[in-house]
Amino acid sequence: MKLLPSAHNPDVLTCIANLSNDEVFTPPEIASAMVDQVAEAWARDNGGANIWANPNVTFLDPATKSGVFLREITSRLVEGLVEEIPDLQERVNHILTRQVFGLAITNLTALLSRRSVYCSKWANRKYSIVTEFDNPAGNIWFERTEHDWQGGTREVRVNPATGEDEFVYSNRRCCYCGAGEADYNRGEDLESHAYAFIHTANIADRLERIFGEGMQFDVVIGNPPYQLSDGGAGKSAKPIYQLFVQQAMNLNPAYLSFIVPSRWMAGGKGLESFRQSMLADKRIRHLVDYIDSDEAFPGVDIAGGVSYFLWKRDDPGLCTVDTVMRGGG
Repeated sequence: MKLLPSAHNPDVLTCIANLSNDEVFTPPEIASAMVDQVAEAWARDNGGANIWANPNVTFLDPATKSGVFLREITSRLVEGLVEEIPDLQERVNHILTRQVFGLAITNLTALLSRRSVYCSKWANRKYSIVTEFDNPAGNIWFERTEHDWQGGTREVRVNPATGEDEFVYSNRRCCYCGAGEADYNRGEDLESHAYAFIHTANIADRLERIFGEGMQFDVVIGNPPYQLSDGGAGKSAKPIYQLFVQQAMNLNPAYLSFIVPSRWMAGGKGLESFRQSMLADKRIRHLVDYIDSDEAFPGVDIAGGVSYFLWKRDDPGLCTVDTVMRGGG
């Protein structure tokens, strides 16, 4: 029996189940639209130049999960740099060692992202498409980060082993993300959800220590984690996506694009100051708002919908808003 060739070639990244409503995988179509939006802005700002033909532009996804943003960027650079670097292997090596970088949010997503970008979960192994890495992580980094517990209530208790008094703290919170110690001080067997990108007072210094001295990024793009449990659920959970936005702005890239819940537009739950700063920031030049999150993330219900924006460091002005209604209208 002869089988006819299939005309359908599915993207494996459309088939991966989300980790949770807090950590949502980005569909390739959305990632592609965001990446193309940056490229269009680059062309407008640089006399029609093609960003994908530039061997010096650097890209960072600070919260990579499936690696879809890095994959979409890499595929475009591979095509765009043909004339600049004709040899395919040399071109791939250049792109993935010097232009494309990511911080994974968990060990699992680090492996998945490397598989998507390097075709191997280990960047320096046999099946990796890169031949110049000397470390297994390549430029998609993950190391466990811990919360920095502060505040809380101090009590004196007797150590049953020594009989001596000792100080014990309770109800402390992380000074970076506000996570409660009771919920997230869970030992090394479980993920800490202390994301490296937002658990530092000096993100530029941290990235230099990870990726090398003088490391700067022209484009920061991605889909950060949205919230942490604070003992409640849904709207009661503590939002953290705004911390990623603020930290990315601290890096001062030329272009920044994130997709996040749209609830910040209404404020509340610690988002009022973030809302005010976003509305006042003239560098936000384009916003695409999905009223129904299912239009962007099929099967995912995020109250208030989701939106992605383009922030341009050197081109403040009015913001264009596109609203996607239910049904894609």
